[in-house]
Amino acid sequence: MDSFAPGLLVAAALIAAVAGVIRGITGFGGAMVMTPPFALMFGPWLAVPIGLILESLVALPMVFQTRHLVRWRLIGPMCLAAVLAVPLGVQVLVSVDPLLLRRAIAGTVIVFSLLLFVGWRHAGAPRIGTSVGLGAVSGAMIGSVGMGAPPVILYLLSGPDPIERTRANVNLYLVIGSLAAIAVLLGHGVLDPEALWLCLLLTPGYYAGLVLGVRLFSHFGDTKFRQFVLVLLIAVSTGILLA
Repeated sequence: MDSFAPGLLVAAALIAAVAGVIRGITGFGGAMVMTPPFALMFGPWLAVPIGLILESLVALPMVFQTRHLVRWRLIGPMCLAAVLAVPLGVQVLVSVDPLLLRRAIAGTVIVFSLLLFVGWRHAGAPRIGTSVGLGAVSGAMIGSVGMGAPPVILYLLSGPDPIERTRANVNLYLVIGSLAAIAVLLGHGVLDPEALWLCLLLTPGYYAGLVLGVRLFSHFGDTKFRQFVLVLLIAVSTGILLA
């Protein structure tokens, strides 16, 4: 931790707190907010595991609070496929050039933020084959760039479920996928003491933001707030992509 300037750590803590608020309100977006700037500040090998730990362990209480809303028959096959595909993504993380990976992280956020912003949705009702295939792709994304929520969100929003149920499904999926990726990262030695110390430092702010976001959830108009978040993500990630 001595290698990081205090100002850098303060900035990281603020970013984590904002990510927590957005995660609490929308049920997703925490990793999309954190991972691109963290990849620029600390490098992908630290940014991805930090985002995964905060997305899973700190957000785990939300799973218990919303578990009664989860559609297990829909989300279960996706989770299983994601867990099986995570090792492939982690292999990409440990093999690809860090600069290229940082740009891939920013590019991923830009592409899926644009799709969410314009309201693109998966056409047709959710099917088991589609769910499994999407879970595998998303799981590989979780392992490589630390973000697997966007394609799942685009898929689930096409269904008839209310936003509260979709939020619960996405949250459970992210926690399971992130925990699987953490286990694989431990096996590859990527999750080192430096990453754990950074997570410990950032956890209070992220958790406080998460709690605040959950409490604010009912007070926000879903469309306008989500559009604001997506525009912010596109702007920040574009800057990081060009940096």
